Amino acid sequence: MKKNIRLSLLAAVIVGLVSCKNGTKNEEILTKEITFTKEGELSLFDLQDSIPKTITTLDIEIADDEYQIQTGLMYRQSMQNNQGMLFTFPDEAPRSFYMKNTEFALDIIFIDSQNKVVSIQKNAQPLNESSLPSEGPAQYVLEVNANLTDSWNLKKGDSISFTKM
Repeated sequence: MKKNIRLSLLAAVIVGLVSCKNGTKNEEILTKEITFTKEGELSLFDLQDSIPKTITTLDIEIADDEYQIQTGLMYRQSMQNNQGMLFTFPDEAPRSFYMKNTEFALDIIFIDSQNKVVSIQKNAQPLNESSLPSEGPAQYVLEVNANLTDSWNLKKGDSISFTKM
């Protein structure tokens, strides 16, 4: 008899759990896609010759507060090749980024306080949480679509300039 009561109670609990969906019926979670917002323009320059040569110009979003810096390009599906995200920090220091919750591959460009490229982490893979450090102190970090730095022939020592809107 005790065995039948236990089985009946267990069956009732299972049915109750299966039929109960956290107290809601047909609840649908809606998410809004994060879209690019132009906040400035950035130019990259090749400094090999005596006259700087413009490599490319990008529309940029600027991450300059704690929340924006921590979030970056997370939860986005893609970015156009003429766009980038510029992270600005109050001081120059060794930096390290990772690709947590970032759904597309990036090139990560570390830039010092004199606007010179310190190093480039190429083709950082989506959702990878491995540390991607700079090779020296950086005050700015520019994220662009993967493989663009190769197509631009961007290298250590090249320079940037940017304006905020």
